[in-house]
Parts: sequence; structure tokens; C-alpha cells
Amino acid sequence: MAKSTDQKILSTLWSAGCGSHGGCGCEIFVKDGKVTRIEGDKNHPWNQGRLCAKGLAITQYIYHKDRVLYPLKRVGERGEGKWQRISWEEAYGTIETRLKDIRAKHGAESVIFCQGTGRDIGGPITFLMYAYGSPNWVQVGLAGHACYTPRLGAMAATLGPSGYCVADCSQFLEERYESKEWTPPKYIIIWAQNFTAGCHDGFYGHWIVDCMKRGTKLISIDPRSTWWTTRSEIHLQNRPGTDGATALGMLNVIINENLYDKKFVEKWCYGFEELRKRVQEYPPEKVEQITGVPAHLLRQAAKLYATSKPSAIQWGEPVDAMPAGSVVSQAITLLWCITGNVDNPGGNVIARNSHGVTTYPFSSAELSELYGVDLVKRLNEKRIGANDYPMIKGFRGWVQPDVLINQMETGKPYPVKGAWIQTSNIIGGQAADPRRHYNAMKKLDFIVCVDLFQTPTTMALADIFLPAVSIAEKESFRTWWQPLGVSVKAIDALGECKSDWEINLEMAKRLATTPIKYNNVRELIDSRLAAGNTNFEKLKAKGGWEFPPKGHPSRPYYRYEKGLLRKDGKPGFETPTGKCELYSKTFEEWGLDPLPYYEEPKESPIATPDLSKKYPFILTTGRRSPVFFHSELRMIPWLRELDPWPVAEINDKAAASLGIENNDWVYVENMHGKIKVKAKVTPTAPANVVTVPHGWWLPETDGKAPNFFSTWDHNVNNLTTMGNQGKSGFGGTNYRSGLCRLVKIQGGKE
Repeated sequence: MAKSTDQKILSTLWSAGCGSHGGCGCEIFVKDGKVTRIEGDKNHPWNQGRLCAKGLAITQYIYHKDRVLYPLKRVGERGEGKWQRISWEEAYGTIETRLKDIRAKHGAESVIFCQGTGRDIGGPITFLMYAYGSPNWVQVGLAGHACYTPRLGAMAATLGPSGYCVADCSQFLEERYESKEWTPPKYIIIWAQNFTAGCHDGFYGHWIVDCMKRGTKLISIDPRSTWWTTRSEIHLQNRPGTDGATALGMLNVIINENLYDKKFVEKWCYGFEELRKRVQEYPPEKVEQITGVPAHLLRQAAKLYATSKPSAIQWGEPVDAMPAGSVVSQAITLLWCITGNVDNPGGNVIARNSHGVTTYPFSSAELSELYGVDLVKRLNEKRIGANDYPMIKGFRGWVQPDVLINQMETGKPYPVKGAWIQTSNIIGGQAADPRRHYNAMKKLDFIVCVDLFQTPTTMALADIFLPAVSIAEKESFRTWWQPLGVSVKAIDALGECKSDWEINLEMAKRLATTPIKYNNVRELIDSRLAAGNTNFEKLKAKGGWEFPPKGHPSRPYYRYEKGLLRKDGKPGFETPTGKCELYSKTFEEWGLDPLPYYEEPKESPIATPDLSKKYPFILTTGRRSPVFFHSELRMIPWLRELDPWPVAEINDKAAASLGIENNDWVYVENMHGKIKVKAKVTPTAPANVVTVPHGWWLPETDGKAPNFFSTWDHNVNNLTTMGNQGKSGFGGTNYRSGLCRLVKIQGGKE
């Protein structure tokens, strides 16, 4: 009965608290100024009342006893865990003085602005970075930028900067499944993704289930067995790291058996004959030798996909982590191009920022439109890695993280002196070879961390800690695909916490070399929303979201026919040829192979057979959890109860041969190090593959040096390396295709 007196606020969830990129519509219930519960908004077209465990547990996140509520400064040595509460004015003043001093002595480029994946941080952090004058925006340690960026880069090189595609499950239409514009896909290929473990890249697993209810069938490409593979007509269980060969084999079948869409290819594609010649190198029998996928199953999957139009492909982060992630992504992208499943109902629809509004400006094109071509061009001259990799300079405004670690260690061509770290647990979850990053970053002169909890990274590195707010305590906005949405502040901030937008706007005013025109965050948000002919209050009054009107360039379908993808208004794609480039002129301009190819992982049974004898299992890291987001939320009681320990999935027969039983503690070892996890013995695991989740640390343990919440004991990234990026600078390392062995820890179970 008490619940009926709660005030209900409609909002959009995009962290902090739930993690992930979902953008779910939610109902935040408040009584006496306190959040009592959060539920899914049944009227929101994306999640339609559904909400994940992370969202349902937000109250435990907001009111957790360990949440940091006041600014802190380090008073001991880094890692000692000695902190002193300070005022915001002292925190802001200290940061202003230190960062201005670094800029005066070493240049603005000597400060890096580091983000993780969580919270809606891309907008605030780039706003601050450009105000300060640094070109160096980075996900520190994310080798090869192996998270979505290789896929985005490949699609941009094939379909143009407006050509980012996702499987069409009617998510771009307000009426959803009832829309007369939409057609369910006949098949969806689920490529290296397990949707039951979260809404990766803003894509919801239940959308596919909803399509299945309407007749959609599945094909899965995944080394593991998952809920999805067991419900697929065909499961291509390829060796980890060989997805590029799998895609090239499917292209071979579709082209050689004349199953491609001839009309679409002739009118809208460039370079088909060159692609035809290239794929002759990958007949199904050869692909079987590389991947382990039987040739007859590969043929069957390719035929079903190509002859069942419309069909779609939805892919996951493991594609990015292949040895040449951007090239693997290119090969997969070409599958929907040559079958004509481009921006058609039930195919791979082009996903654009809703209403043309930019929240998270990540591409060079977006950054240029928002901040000016001259500024971006000037900053690119000193952006770390941009001169090493033309694709880095020409596509996305990131630093190349593998180049960055070398520069932090050598000081060449210029030193890195400071870091602003926001929404990023570098050594506890994000960085490959985290100890190397710890040793490099602890030598920096000054480091600011913005977060809600102490993490291995904040304890190890921060000089100043700034406390941020949860999703229920802030105003923000979201434009990642449709609909355009706002996050509505439901309660006052706890303690003295502030939103990322508030913090970064204030610091931008203090650090900018030219005046900042915004007096407050609402003015800044409304300025961005003006491109969509709306503002915060209008969206709030509509329940927190709005779809673009019919005919808008951010709304499907067949926009390439209508002149809605090109700046000049002509039909076609925003590519050098105006077509889908099967032979990429953009890659060619960047000095890269214009056509896809297969590259063997640097550590594998094929590439390093002697090493494989010592480490007989293929190690794939980054297995997602449905209750955590990367390294977040390990302190939340409800969620830890569901997923209490780091584990390694091991085949039952392989485990028996090593004397390992379920829940035994084991070491996972390779030439880079070892970690301690619990064995999860299952017959569904491939016989020669060990799968380990990433981002594990134990908040209940000692956070001081050298322990740092046990991150060195349990974080699987201790077994990964830097410097294996692809030729484009995107993709690579051994996140998904390393080698390892298992050793049972004597003493049994805990």
C-alpha cells in the first residue's frame, strides 16, 4: 500500500548504476526524497517495461555505504589509501592550477583524457578536452581500440560515415512490431554475441526473441554454446580468432553460387569483380581447415542467409578483438552489402543519431561539425597515434592506445604528464597488460579520477577524486539511435556529488583558452537538442523520449535512394564512389588493403605450435555477465549473489583429465602471467577453449597497495598484451584468442 504514495519520474537509463548502453525507459519511484525502486517503463518502445537486474538493483548502488560522497585529495603516497576530504572549490582550484601549469610547461597535449565505456561520458569528456586544448582522448589500454571502433571503422570505409548498421528489429519505429513499414527478418545471424548477458552497444536481446515470435529463424557463429546457439537452425562453432575466414568463406559461397542480389550490386556497389577474385582464396574446404567449421555447414548457412531476404546480421565485440578487427568487420559488412540487406526493413538498417543530435561525438566528421574542421585538423597533428595510422587520423578522434603506452614509457615524441580519468577503471578492467599501465601511469605528475566508488585505478593512481552522481541524480540526454531521450533528475545528489556534465562544464570554464558560452548544464543540453528542434523540457513533458518525424534522415528506410545519406542530397552513399564500396577506396587512400583478407592470431595452435604444446587451451576473455557491466557493480549485494566469483568455463572431459571439479579454484596461466578463478565445468564448453570473464576485482578486500582490491589475482587482462594491433591501428591483441593452461590449486574449494 505504501508504494501508491511514491512519486513516479519517467527517465532514460544510461548509467551510472545500471551500466551498459541500453537506454531503457524507466520509472523512478521516490518517497520523501529517496528512491524506493526503479522499474521498466511499459510505455517506452525500446524495453516495453522490461528491465535488467542491473537496473532493478540501482537503489543498492545509490545508497551503498562505500559510495564516495565528497571530493578527496591524496595525502600519502600513491597507493597508500590515505585521503582527506576537501571542498569543491579546493578541488577545482587545485586541478586548475596543476593542469594550467602542465599546459604552460609541456603543452596541452601532454594531458590525456581517459574514459571507459560506462556513463554517458563521451560528450562531457570531449567538451572538457577541447576546452583545455588537448587532442588526446583515449580508452587507455584498450588494445587496438577493440570495442566497436573496428566495426564502426569498417562500416564507415564501406558505406560512408553515415553507414553504421544494426539488425533491424523495428527499434527505429515508434509502433515497433505493429508498424506497417517493418518486416521481420527471415534469418538473423548472431555473430559472436550473447545478448542474454546484456544490451551490448544499445541492442536488446529480447528484440530478437520478439522477432522469433514473429517467424525469424537464427544462425549462430560462436565458439561457445549459448542460449542462442541452442535455438539456432545452424551453429557454426569456429575456432576463436578465425571469424574473418568464416566471413570470407560465406562470401565465396554467395558469390560463386550466384546467390547475391545482382540488381543491388550492379546499381549500388563498387568493386564486385575485385571482391570476386579475392574470395577465390577462401573456398569452404580451406576455411574448414582454418576454422574447424565443416564446409557443408558453412555452405548451408551462407545459402540460407543469401536466399532468405530480408535477413540481418547482429555482431558482438569479439569481432573487434580479432587480429585484424577492422578487416574482419569489413568482410562481415560485405555480406549484407552483396545480398542487398542495406537499410531495408528486416535487414541491416543504417543507425544514425536521433534527430541529428550529437551526444557522443566520436567520428572525425562529427567532431569537425561540432568543434570546427580547423580545430580538429590542428589537434590531429599532435594526437597520439594519428600520424602512425591514417585510419586513426581519418576516422575517429581517439588516441591509439598501443602507441600511447609506448609514449608514456619513452616520453617520445613528447612526454605525457597528466591524466583526467572519468568512468574508467583502467587497471581493474579496461587495460590489456594492466601492470604495465600501472607502472607507466603512476609516474605521471598529476591525475584526476571522477567516479562513484573507489576502484583499483582510483586507489592506485588518483591525486584528486571527484564524486559523480547516479542516473537518478542528474540531467542528461541520449541520441544513440532512436528515440531521442533525456535522463530526468529524480532526487537531489547525495552528499556533495555532481554530474559528469556539471564537473566538466565547470572545469572547462576554468581551463578554456576561449570563453565558454554556457552558464549551466541545462543550457548546454538545450543547445545540443536544438539541432532536433526540441529541448529538455519538451522531451521531459513527452515522457522522456521522442522519435524523429517521417522523412527525417535519421529514420529508415532506403535512404540511399532518397538522397538522405549524402551532404549533397544526391542518391547513394557518402563514399568516394557514392556506392557501397566492396573494394574500399577509403582503405586504399589510407594505405590499407582495399579488400578483406584473413590474418591468423599471433598466438595460436597454428601460428605458435610449440607454445601451444605448453599452453594447450585457447583462452578467450571478456565473457559477459548479465549482472555486471565490465568492471562495475561488483560491490552490489543482489548482483554479487547472482554472480559471486570470477570463473573459467572448462569442458567437462578436459577438466576431468586435469583432476578439476566444478567450483575448484584453479590457476589460469600463460607466458604473460597467471590469475586465480573458480572452475565452471560444463559439457557445453569446447574441448580446447577456456572462457573467462573480464573486469574482476573484489571491493570487499584491501584496496591499498599492492593489493588494489585483488585485481592482480583475478583480472584476466593480466594474461593479455599490448602491441598486437591490426595494420589499421584498430583490432588485435589476444583478448579472444590467446593461449593458456589450467592448474588446480591444492586445497580444494572455498
